[in-house]
Amino acid sequence: MQKTIEATQRSLNTIRTGRANASLLDRITVEYYGTATPLKSLAGISTPDATTIMIQPYDRNTLNLIEKAISMSDIGLTPNNDGTVIRLNIPPLTSDRRKELVKTAAKLAEEGKVAIRNVRRDAIDSVRKQEKSGEVSEDESRDLQDNIQKLTDKYTQKVEQLLQEKEADIMTI
Repeated sequence: MQKTIEATQRSLNTIRTGRANASLLDRITVEYYGTATPLKSLAGISTPDATTIMIQPYDRNTLNLIEKAISMSDIGLTPNNDGTVIRLNIPPLTSDRRKELVKTAAKLAEEGKVAIRNVRRDAIDSVRKQEKSGEVSEDESRDLQDNIQKLTDKYTQKVEQLLQEKEADIMTI
């Protein structure tokens, strides 16, 4: 369940807010010598100010490949290539776009909750199998199932908290 929380956090980090953040580019892969390579393996990524992301490739030959990968991605930013670095200007978000991003964040959080519930289901199934085979008593089985449910509720609440923080971040102008 903790891994699910971490994965949900990483997913939420890829949603852009009004500020430049290098984690926006975490999901972008570049076709490099026939292999899909993560962008951060091919270039240094920095944020010189709140509205710009600067990408400096380690190998200048990859500049056009990186530019193409960013253009083809779903982040909705247009790369500016000056021959040595690529700059991504982060435009201010409109209120409609903010609402769309909040919906996207809610969808990612719901996926995290579903993953937590799947872990709960697997754990409860395991406890029931142990009960049937006689490894644990019926009372122990109920106690374990209650503990699993309490743990599930705790982690679901953590996902909700992550979502609330991200929504506040997105809606802040």
